[in-house]
Amino acid sequence: MKQSSKTALGGIVSALSITLMLLTGVIPFMTYALPLAAGALLILMVIEINKRWAFVVYAAVSLLAVFLVPDKEAAVFYVAFFGYYPIIKSTLEKHLKIVVEWIIKLLIFNVSTVAGYMFTTYVLGIPFDEMAEFGKYSIFILLALANVVFIAYDIMLTKFITLYLNRFRKSFHRIFK
Repeated sequence: MKQSSKTALGGIVSALSITLMLLTGVIPFMTYALPLAAGALLILMVIEINKRWAFVVYAAVSLLAVFLVPDKEAAVFYVAFFGYYPIIKSTLEKHLKIVVEWIIKLLIFNVSTVAGYMFTTYVLGIPFDEMAEFGKYSIFILLALANVVFIAYDIMLTKFITLYLNRFRKSFHRIFK
């Protein structure tokens, strides 16, 4: 792929990602789903160019999200996890046995989630209202539920990658030569 095509693809993925992130201000109940979708777009960068370009796009979208996105919680979770996970997913899956791979994936997710929660609550001062609903065990219940959602998200990413490689890659290559 030519340098100009790489730059164009990076710009398109960045624009689509930041647009999805900006939509969190319009559709507030999508605080987690839209950053998840914005991060999934980085798979195109990883497959078609390389991880270095994907990290540049991730950095650009992260920076713009921090300053422009009205839903700061969504921006934090994009930066803390959803933005870079699709980039490192392939590395984890190539070089590790499946049990070790899942342990590391879950560890990365849990550390990122707790760090994002701490930053959102204590630095940004955004209250975590769901805590009162579950009582004193709320953080553990919500983290367990988040792990179930993460596993579904990881499986969905794998299916998305397979679908792209098998059905849409040829069309993509006709557009971006």
